Amino acid sequence: MVFFSCGRKGNAPVEKIITVSIGPFKYFVEAIAGNEYTVNVMVPAGSNPHIYEPYPDQVAKLKKSVAYISNGFLGFEMTWLDRFYEMNREMKTLSLGDAVDPIKPEHHHDGEHLEGVDPHYWVSPECAFKFAYSLKEFLAGLNPEKRADYEKRYEELLLKIRLIDNTLKELASFSERKGFMIYHPNLAYLARDYGFEEIAVEFEGKEPSPARMKYLIDRAKSESLKIIMVQKEYDSRSARAIASETGARVVVIDPLSEDWYSSEKELIEILKESFNLE
Repeated sequence: MVFFSCGRKGNAPVEKIITVSIGPFKYFVEAIAGNEYTVNVMVPAGSNPHIYEPYPDQVAKLKKSVAYISNGFLGFEMTWLDRFYEMNREMKTLSLGDAVDPIKPEHHHDGEHLEGVDPHYWVSPECAFKFAYSLKEFLAGLNPEKRADYEKRYEELLLKIRLIDNTLKELASFSERKGFMIYHPNLAYLARDYGFEEIAVEFEGKEPSPARMKYLIDRAKSESLKIIMVQKEYDSRSARAIASETGARVVVIDPLSEDWYSSEKELIEILKESFNLE
């Protein structure tokens, strides 16, 4: 989005930029603000958001941003966020993690979640309801004259979130099976909020030990798990080894997609297959 400034030249286009930490947040900003802003995503799909380091062009856009919308719990933010704020002291800031009830792991370990909180809350529609409201209010504060437009788009966004929410509730009520297997534990909030069980291949940020591999293989066999989900930014060798022993199918998911709604619908279809509901 560009507008014309009223300086001497009068016709110099000025880009209005909001920077977000991950792709799914771009979806929510655009869903509420429309084309009011260009959205700069710090961690592109396919990159590991726990250890990512931004490129110079991303930093250049950050320095021009009117706002930064953070996850609040991601590892790369623990390293970079203070520096981002120093680079652009004028931009407004919002942590969407402040709007949700965080999941704190029972065990602390080196590596992924440096802050001790699971950062993957955006995958759960129940959490999305909460942070979408926070985001709407934040955007209306940035651009008060557009509040009515933002309110209208926000209500339209809620309909989409509610559709995903209702579908997951129906899935949980119809399915006798509740456990699903995934390489990196991305879906703990979804499991918590809808009554599923996440069985993670990765354990405390590391590849599974031989003992855990045996447990996972035995679990997959005993529960006839048909699907093992993997994220495209992670090595899938352990998941594929389990699949080869159990006859399960490895399916790549993309929770960092900039199309949150489509990603959620795809995830639901994968869960249905995993639970033998298709």
